Amino acid sequence: MSNSRALIVIVFIVVFFAALLIRLFDIQIIKSDNLKFFAKRQQIVVEKVLAERGLIYDRNNLLLVYNRNDVSFYVDLRMITKKDKIKIANKFSTVFGGSKQSYLSAMNDSGKTICILKKAPSEKALLVKDFKINGLFYREDPTTVYYYKDLASHVLGYVGSDYKGVDGIERSCDDLLSGQDGSMVVLRDAIGDMITVEESQTKAAVPGASIYLTIDKTYQSILEQELNDGLEKFGGTSAVGIIMNPNNGQILALANSADYDPNEYWKFSDTVRRDRAVTDSYEPGSTFKSFTMAALLDKNLCNLDENIYVENGRFKFKNVYITDAHKSQWLTVRGVIEESSNIGMSKLVQRLDDDTFYKYLRAFGFGNYTSVELPGEVRGLLRKPNEWGQVTKEFMSFGYGVMVTPIQLISAYAAIVNGGVLFQPQIIEKEVGHNGQLIYQSSPKEIRRVISENTSLRMRNLLVGVVKEGTGTNAQLKSVTVGGKTGTSQKLIDGKYSKEQYNSSFVGFFPADNPQIVCLILVNSPTVGRYGGSVAAPIFKNVAEKIIDLNPSQFKDFQNIPIQKDILITKNASESKPQNLTTSNSTDSTKYFLSLQKINNMPDLKNYSLKDAILILSKLGIKYKIYGSGRVVSQSIQPGDQIQPGIFCELNCKEQMVAGAVVY
Repeated sequence: MSNSRALIVIVFIVVFFAALLIRLFDIQIIKSDNLKFFAKRQQIVVEKVLAERGLIYDRNNLLLVYNRNDVSFYVDLRMITKKDKIKIANKFSTVFGGSKQSYLSAMNDSGKTICILKKAPSEKALLVKDFKINGLFYREDPTTVYYYKDLASHVLGYVGSDYKGVDGIERSCDDLLSGQDGSMVVLRDAIGDMITVEESQTKAAVPGASIYLTIDKTYQSILEQELNDGLEKFGGTSAVGIIMNPNNGQILALANSADYDPNEYWKFSDTVRRDRAVTDSYEPGSTFKSFTMAALLDKNLCNLDENIYVENGRFKFKNVYITDAHKSQWLTVRGVIEESSNIGMSKLVQRLDDDTFYKYLRAFGFGNYTSVELPGEVRGLLRKPNEWGQVTKEFMSFGYGVMVTPIQLISAYAAIVNGGVLFQPQIIEKEVGHNGQLIYQSSPKEIRRVISENTSLRMRNLLVGVVKEGTGTNAQLKSVTVGGKTGTSQKLIDGKYSKEQYNSSFVGFFPADNPQIVCLILVNSPTVGRYGGSVAAPIFKNVAEKIIDLNPSQFKDFQNIPIQKDILITKNASESKPQNLTTSNSTDSTKYFLSLQKINNMPDLKNYSLKDAILILSKLGIKYKIYGSGRVVSQSIQPGDQIQPGIFCELNCKEQMVAGAVVY
């Protein structure tokens, strides 16, 4: 009996060792490569090192967007026990707040790995650094913070959950802002705790570059506040505002109302987050008359003081009626603009042939992208002449049958008032690498000359009259002369023009004799009032007043007085009566000039460009002599001295160097 038991024990031992040998053979020989692979994957982990996203500043180096190094905590439910869950709940409730039950409920969820705390502040995350439980781990989860919340939200855009830019500058400059992610090789033990980092195989992350915008935070705040106040006062579904420097195309502010908070972008609809300044096109109405008039003047096809019969406010043209809001029988060409006469403009545009009219509108940038550094821009609509109907040109002359975006319109107005040059609108001033190295510095990007300087001067004169005597009187300022144009267009709804919903707009500039600011205001479907002069112009006025109050000396106005009539100089000097020019082939005129009433005291010309200084002296009838070039540094007649007949002024000029560039 004892021999049988011994035999059984021996057989059992032999079988056990045989099974062990087979298992060892399977592990060491047959599955060796596979098991080594899985062991390395568990113990040697290549982890991504997120690059720090670049910062965004305004033009005055004021920080608008920065990053916060947050941490998110995760639990692998397969590795923790019930006691571990209770420990985690107690610790997290103490450190981060929240009830213990909320953490326990999260850990009772189904799935393998869950997030129990999203984006905890790094300073609090350090308090649980030494809290070790199998299955609990964390990951860096940086957060982009928009310091001023909804300020400039449509310019900035936002960063999505994948840490990629969505909308605005965050999207258009995402590659630059994102930098380059790094990597590190981490050795872990069997339960996943870090043992060490292989320094030799670590690739450092390269932080993203920082973006400096052309917008001014203060201007942006003013514009947004006035748009919001305007919507509250006049009603409307939305509003758009843009402030631009007409002399270089830089955007100083761009706003949509309503706006949103990029820190909580998911709480707002796509409609609210859409930047209507570049993505939406509309029929501009009477603001478009300025471009028709500019083409006519540039081709010498009209004289501002000639009379146009405007049919008492109702004109039948090829079986279509054209009407005016202000009924008149006769208006001068100047009056057509000041009173915003559709009839007068439709008659004047007939002096332009189709191709010439189209070429001017195209040259102003309509029907094409402005290439502003913001995503989602559309081209608007400008049909070619071979696609026009019998009345297309006449209706386009006063802003119907053509679609524009706000950014197109303000860029084109900048060309009208800056001397006739179309600039590409810019919203990025410079880009700076993480090491402080300058990557990109913006400079004015001239696209083309659209109209002559002479035509630009005459258009500024006309648009000042709109504000002084015409439909834009609600935009007048006491301290500075303003020029501008109102616009009111019926909205096209379901294929028909609505009699209840309008786009009300105003585009203005100041100071009129040396424009530094051009500003567009567009209100969509106002419920109190409907005309651009009664809705958009007052909003513009409030914006302009607050901007001027910030720095009155920046917006000097040398002639806050009525502008006299346009005078035509002909080859025959004895002729004083203005000629009625009706064709582009007219040879009766050589140039136009603006005859202005003179002020009594000498203005301060210091820091003005030589061109502007000469223009001012010429307007004042003062003879001059120039020494040097660039900008005025001194003048022989002191500011404030009384101007005497035959007075002579010497100007000393000097080129100024800024960041290695000559400033003229």
